[in-house]
Amino acid sequence: MKGEMGRSARLLDVGLVGAGLVASVVMIWVVTREPAIAATFAGGLLVLGLAIYVLTRPRAKSIEPELAMPDWSVTIAAIGRADCGIAITDKANRLVCANETYVDWFGVENAPPALPLEMAGLERLAKAARMAWRDGIAEVDQLAGQEEHAYRLWRAEVVRAGRGEDHLVWRFFALVESDPLADLGERLAGVFGATLSRAGVEAVLVGPEGAIRASSPGFALRAAGDESATMAGQDFVALLRTDERDRIFFAREGREGTPQTLVHVALGDPSRDDPPAGGTPSSLMLLLDAGVGIGNGVVADGAGGTPQLEALLSQLPLGLAMTDRDGRFLFANAAFMRAAGIEGRGLPPYPSDLVVKEDKGALVDAVRRFAQGPASSGDMAVRLRRMADEPVSLGLAGVRGMGDAAVLLSLADTTEEARLKRQVAQATKMQAVGQLAGGVAHDFNNVLTAIIGYCDLMLLRHTPGDSDYDDIQQIRANSNRAASLTRQLLAFSRQQTLRPEVLQLPDVMSEVSQLLKRLMGEKILFKVHHDRELGPVRADPQQLEQVIINLAVNARDAMQARAQRSGGDGTGTLTMITRRIAAADVRRMKSDIIPIGDYTALIVEDTGGGIPPEHLGKIFEPFFTTKEKGKGTGLGLSTVYGIVKQSGGFIFVENVPGPSGGTVGARFIIYLPVHHTLESPSAAAKTEETSNWSGGGRVLLVEDEDMVRAVAERALARQGYEVTTAASGGEGLELVRGGGEFDLVVSDVVMPGMDGPAMAREIRKLVPDLPVLFMSGYAEAQLREQIDMADMHFIAKPFSVQQIGAKVGEVLGSRA
Repeated sequence: MKGEMGRSARLLDVGLVGAGLVASVVMIWVVTREPAIAATFAGGLLVLGLAIYVLTRPRAKSIEPELAMPDWSVTIAAIGRADCGIAITDKANRLVCANETYVDWFGVENAPPALPLEMAGLERLAKAARMAWRDGIAEVDQLAGQEEHAYRLWRAEVVRAGRGEDHLVWRFFALVESDPLADLGERLAGVFGATLSRAGVEAVLVGPEGAIRASSPGFALRAAGDESATMAGQDFVALLRTDERDRIFFAREGREGTPQTLVHVALGDPSRDDPPAGGTPSSLMLLLDAGVGIGNGVVADGAGGTPQLEALLSQLPLGLAMTDRDGRFLFANAAFMRAAGIEGRGLPPYPSDLVVKEDKGALVDAVRRFAQGPASSGDMAVRLRRMADEPVSLGLAGVRGMGDAAVLLSLADTTEEARLKRQVAQATKMQAVGQLAGGVAHDFNNVLTAIIGYCDLMLLRHTPGDSDYDDIQQIRANSNRAASLTRQLLAFSRQQTLRPEVLQLPDVMSEVSQLLKRLMGEKILFKVHHDRELGPVRADPQQLEQVIINLAVNARDAMQARAQRSGGDGTGTLTMITRRIAAADVRRMKSDIIPIGDYTALIVEDTGGGIPPEHLGKIFEPFFTTKEKGKGTGLGLSTVYGIVKQSGGFIFVENVPGPSGGTVGARFIIYLPVHHTLESPSAAAKTEETSNWSGGGRVLLVEDEDMVRAVAERALARQGYEVTTAASGGEGLELVRGGGEFDLVVSDVVMPGMDGPAMAREIRKLVPDLPVLFMSGYAEAQLREQIDMADMHFIAKPFSVQQIGAKVGEVLGSRA
C-alpha cells in the first residue's frame, strides 16, 4: 500500500511540474509572438528535465551472491586418489592444496616444479610450468626421483585453472616398469602352459641360481605327481636324470618315462653389455618328448593359439618371425627386429624387403617353397640391407596346423659376432705389428750396443777436459735416447726386458711427484691420496714411473685442449689415488678379466672432459691418438698398456660422469697383483757379494754381428778374461767339440743357422755344467719360457762395457 501511495505522489509532482512548464512556454509565445523562440525554450526545458530525471531517479541495487571463502578440506576430499598425486599451486609457486598421495611421494614442504627430482627432470618440469601458464596445459614424462622415494619414475600433467586462471593443477602418475619374466611365468602357469603340456612340451622358467621360478602344470605333474604342486624354489637339475647314453628323463619317471629333448634358451637382453646380478641370465627350459616339434601340434587349436605363441616368441632372444602362405609378415619378435636392423622403422610387408636387391628373388622363391611344400626346414645365406657386405644365415621352416602361419623365419643377431670378428682381426693386426716392432727393436739394439760400447771404450782413453770428451758423451747420450725408443717399441709388443723389484706404489709416486708438478704447471692442481695397508707389488720401478708420467702427460694435454675449446683459463685437477683391493672386492666385481686375488690399484683421474665413447675401445691401440695432427704419436698409452700387462697387471679406462649429466674427465685404473713372497736377505746378500767377482776366466763369445762381437770382446779382455770368439752357433759348438775348455759361454740368441739356445743344448751334452749367458734385445721372461735350461743367465741389449763385464763377473762369481 505504501508503495502505491508513493507512486501516486510522484505522479502528482510530475503532473504539476509539467503544467508549469507548458504555462511557461505559452507565456513566452504570448510576449514575443515568435513561434521559434517558444519552440527553442520548450526544447531546452525538455532536455533539462530529462537530465534531472536521469540523475535523480532511484537506482536498483545490484543483487550479487555472497561468496564464501573456499573450503580446502572439501577440495582435498574431491582429489583424493591413491594412484595419482595431485597438487594445486598459485602464481608464486606456493603449494595451496595437495592430496595424501602427493604428500607421501614428495612431502608437504615441496611444491612443483621444485621437487626432489634429478636435474634433468627439474628442468623439464619447470618448462612444463611455463607452458601451462602460457598455453593452459602441458605434460612431461620420465621424471626420475631421488633414491629415498618409493617410486623412481613419474609422468606429470599440469593445467591452468581458477576464476582468474591464477592456479595450476598438477597430476603425477607413477610409472612402474613391467617385468617380462614375471609375465612369462604367469603364462606358463596358466592356460598357455597347459596347452604346451598337452602337446608334449613342458616349459620351465629357471632363475640364474638354477632354482625354478615358474613351470607349466604338465611339468609339475611329471616331476612331482601333482599338476597343482608348487615347483617354485626347487632345483631344476635335481628333478632330472640321465642314463649312460646321456638321454634325459624325469627323475620321478626313471627310464620307464619318455626320453626328453632339453632346449635351453637364455633370456638375457642381448642389447645390454652388463651381466645380470646373478652372473648368468634367467633361462627358459623346454622339455620335449621324442618326436614333438612346432609343426606337430604345439598349438592345438589352430589359429586361435597364435597370440599365445607370439607371446612366447616375443620373450626369446633368438630372432623369430612368421609369415602367411603368401609370404607376408604376420609377426616378428624384438630379437628378429634387432637382427634385421628395423627396430625404429617398423616391420615391412615382406621378408624380401629386408635384403639387398640381388637376394630378393631367391628369398621370395624360398618362402613360397617352404609355405606350399611338405613341412621341412633349411637355411640360406642372405645379405641384409643394413650390412650388405656380411652374409647372414636365415633359417626357414614350414609350419602346419597354425592357420595362416605357414613359414617360421629365424635370424640370429650377428652384431656381437661381427664385433668379435673385428676384435680378432684387430688382435691379429696388433700381434703382427708387435712382432714387427720387436724385430726392428732387436736389430736396432745390436746397432746401439756397438755404438754405446765404442763410446765407452773411447771414454776410457779420454778424460774430462779433452777436446773429444764432450762429443763422445753427446754421442753416448743420444744413443741412450735411442735405446729408450726401442724400449717403448718392446713395451708395446710386450717384449721388453723388465728388472722387477718388490716395491710399494707410494714410494714410486713420491719419486716422480716433483717432476709431475713441473709437468702439470701452476694452473693444474695435482692431488695424491694413498690408501692404508697397501700390499707390495713386483714390478720394474723405472717402467712404473714411465706409466705414471705418460698418464699424467695425457691428462694434462686433455685438460689444456678442453680449455682451448671452451675458452677457459686452462685450470684443472689431476688426482692420483692408490687403493687396496682385497680378494673379496674382486669377487664382488664379478669380472671375467681379473682373477680373484689381492691387488694394489692406481687410479689416475683428470678433468679433461673425458674420451668420446666411440674411442674408448681404441684408446690403447698403437698409433691411435685423439690429439691434433702432429701433437701425438699414439704410442704413449699403448706403451702403458704393454708395461702393465707384462708386469702381470690389468688396466681399464672409463669416463667420469658429471653431476648434471655428461662427462667431467677420464679415469684410468691399474690393478697390480700383490706380491706375497719377499726375497730373502741371504739371497740379496749373495747377489751383492758375487757382483764384485774379479777372478778372471775363459769365455766363449758367440755373436753374429761383427760390431757387437768386437765391442764385447774388447770389454771382456780389458776385465782380464781370456776371450775366444765365434761368428755363429755352429762355429761355437765346433770350438767346444774340438777340446776347447771354457768357464762361460756368452752367446746371442737369434743367429742364422744354429741359434744360441740350440748351440747351448748341444754344448750341454758335451759339458753339462757349463753356464750360459745369453745376450738379446728380447724380453728375458719370454726367453725363459722358450728355453728350459738350468744355469742360464741373461743380459739385455743394448749394454755398456761396464755392464757386460759386471754381468760376466756376477755369473762366474756365483759358481765360485
